[in-house]
Amino acid sequence: MADLKAFALNCSLKSGAEQESSSTDKMIDDIFAALAKHGVVGETVRAVDQNILPGVLSDMGQGDDWPRLREKIVQSDIFILGTPIWLGQPSSVAKRVLERMDAFLGETDDKGRMPAAGKVAIVAVVGNEDGAHHCHAACFQALNDVGFTIPANAGCYWVGEAMQSKDYKDLDEIPESIDQTIKMAASDAAHLARLLKDSNYPGL
Repeated sequence: MADLKAFALNCSLKSGAEQESSSTDKMIDDIFAALAKHGVVGETVRAVDQNILPGVLSDMGQGDDWPRLREKIVQSDIFILGTPIWLGQPSSVAKRVLERMDAFLGETDDKGRMPAAGKVAIVAVVGNEDGAHHCHAACFQALNDVGFTIPANAGCYWVGEAMQSKDYKDLDEIPESIDQTIKMAASDAAHLARLLKDSNYPGL
């Protein structure tokens, strides 16, 4: 029986509504396959297909899809942020997602805990240029700032040969080193999420 829930936001710039394949989706799917072996189930939403309004509140008003996505995040035990690398940076979509989580800073409970307290985060990065470690550093810092716990080895990435056209989704099989990284991230995230679910941080 699955006892943990995960929710992933694919921050590709490609629209899922147009059935465009996404390397970010492929890596997230691989992470979910690894998580399933540890009793984790969940879903992925492609963020660019949602109307995530700019801002730093949990609800920016009429037409804002973020409140629904926020609810999925806070109801999950594991949050997966997937982003491609563009110009050496996380995608603009990923940055908007992180900006919207800034609201967590002012939404503490009576023990001073933010909505993400007791939840763990994995970051998946894909691209054809340098920047994976920079993307992880930027995303993990932001996620930790708003209350997520970062497990050991929680950064999964694949970076193809610079300025070439082969993407992660084009690989015939997952390279062994990437496969091991994904499996370790899943194992560590599920282990830590289960511990925190059973005994959350005490707060103030």
